[in-house]
Amino acid sequence: MADATAPLSAVAAAPLPAPAGNATAAAPAGEGDAPLDEFLLLRDHVRGLFAFNRTSLAGHAIGAIIIEMIFAGVAPRSLRIVWGTGFAIVWLLRAWLAVRFERREPRSTAGLERRLRAWQAGVLASGALWGIAAWFFSAFGSGPHQVALVLVVYTFCVASVPILGPQYRLFALFVLMIFAPAIARVALAGSTLGWELAAVMTVAMGMTLLLGRNYRESFERVVGLKLRNEALAVQLRAEKAVADAARHEAEVANRAKTQFFTAASHDLRQPLHAMGLFAEALRARAHDPEVAQLVNSINESVDALEGLFSELLDITRIDSGGVEVNPENFELADIFRKVRLHFEPAAFEKGLALRIRGGKHVALADPLLVERIVRNLVSNAIRYTRDGSVLLSCRRRGDRLLLQVWDTGPGIRAEECARIFEEFYQVPGAPAVAVEQKKGLGLGLAIVKRLCALMVAPLDLRSEEGRGSVFTVELPLGKGPRTTARSIPGKGPIGITLDGRLIVIVEDEPAVREGLEVLLRGWGAAIVSLDSVGAAGAWAQAADAAAPPSLVIADYRLDNGETGVAAIDAVRERFGRNVPAIVVTGSSMTGHDKEALEHDFHLLIKPVLPNKLRAMIAFKLAR
Repeated sequence: MADATAPLSAVAAAPLPAPAGNATAAAPAGEGDAPLDEFLLLRDHVRGLFAFNRTSLAGHAIGAIIIEMIFAGVAPRSLRIVWGTGFAIVWLLRAWLAVRFERREPRSTAGLERRLRAWQAGVLASGALWGIAAWFFSAFGSGPHQVALVLVVYTFCVASVPILGPQYRLFALFVLMIFAPAIARVALAGSTLGWELAAVMTVAMGMTLLLGRNYRESFERVVGLKLRNEALAVQLRAEKAVADAARHEAEVANRAKTQFFTAASHDLRQPLHAMGLFAEALRARAHDPEVAQLVNSINESVDALEGLFSELLDITRIDSGGVEVNPENFELADIFRKVRLHFEPAAFEKGLALRIRGGKHVALADPLLVERIVRNLVSNAIRYTRDGSVLLSCRRRGDRLLLQVWDTGPGIRAEECARIFEEFYQVPGAPAVAVEQKKGLGLGLAIVKRLCALMVAPLDLRSEEGRGSVFTVELPLGKGPRTTARSIPGKGPIGITLDGRLIVIVEDEPAVREGLEVLLRGWGAAIVSLDSVGAAGAWAQAADAAAPPSLVIADYRLDNGETGVAAIDAVRERFGRNVPAIVVTGSSMTGHDKEALEHDFHLLIKPVLPNKLRAMIAFKLAR
């Protein structure tokens, strides 16, 4: 503090940011005109002063005892008794103030200021007593006695710097009250030694005052930094609260977006699903080659839309945490074999060689996610490679496997390499793909990046413009092939007949239900068409238990919150648990895999192309 009567002026010397939140709050105990920050600063300052009281009072007591001992046989007894009595009274009053403050600390600004003024009065009283001692006792004794007196006085002045330095005016007055009588008394002696000693004491007093001033400035800087840190901490908490609120809003918006997209995709898939069914039924009735070609075009468009929906849903599922990673040991040959079967015809059609190497290696990862990554990378390589080859390979490096897809395509410019993994981004100036190929939405590599991040599998790209690219995914090395081989359903014979087969359809969408009826009747099946779980249960109870249906095809999401699984259970309660079942759904976000295992059915995601439906029917009937 810079003023004995203004306890907060020291911290007001430097401009400080006002901490947010409590800057205008009222002080406790009815002190409405004092800001809470000032009250807290004053309280901490007064606490600090009284915390030093024990040490200060102990030092003063020791100093008084030393003075009494030095001048015991030199100064008059009456002088020592009067000075000692006055010193004891002041000392006891200061001790009583300290004990009272510890027992009952004021809770208002006015109360704290009264205690501070009382403490300051005690300090000045002690300074006056030491000045009196310097004036009266210096007249007695020899040179060593006077030097000892000066040392005691100087020691108390220097020792008071940490306590009184922040209150510089009080400190200066304290020093003058002690030094001035001693200097005057020594100078009045009139001797040369007296004048020299007075000059030395004046210099010492000036140095002490300078030391106190420097301490005051350092203290103000420390207090300023403390207040700035507190203000920054308050500001940081406020900004963190704003950031947390913004993040929460973003999460809510993201969940809403995901839910909206899932519902919208389901509704959009319904007409596409019906379109494919009607198109296939039209093919079976039309014998005109041009009509057949139109039907093929419709099916290709539906297939393209299905691929786009799948990519969008994959992105949504990954971002919403709907994809789980289930690592296991598996041979890459299983994935490579399926990739060859799927992509070799497309590569051959473009005049490319699809080469596959390293399938003998065993990886420890999620085989389904690895297969999706490989499919996206190989599909992307074939799409943009005009001539040459595409190589899918795996090689070992230490305890890691490098799963790589090489191509001899146009390559990617260095500035584009980082951006191609962004959603909906396609390299400008890339060569146009063939008409019969889907260009896509630019989501394939974005899906690859997300899946690699989920599996903590580093993804790398090296490319040279005009020569090709290589994508590398690092996978942990497995210890051996898994004990149970994953069953890979084969394609059903497309030429099967459904003559004499009874198929139950449970679908609440009239257009889809009608499309299925027309298509399945065209394949020779007898149809029971139902639109709800209740209708399925009523039909099952009325039907002949000795003539069970060959298959149940049910939509997952029915009206009134019902599901196709409940319809399948209603049929099986009548005809047994062995009735085959297929569930068709327009959403891949709900995670039906576990439910499919528990209720023994297979899933098809809308829109379902007729050839996929027929292959699944063939598979189910063959079982």
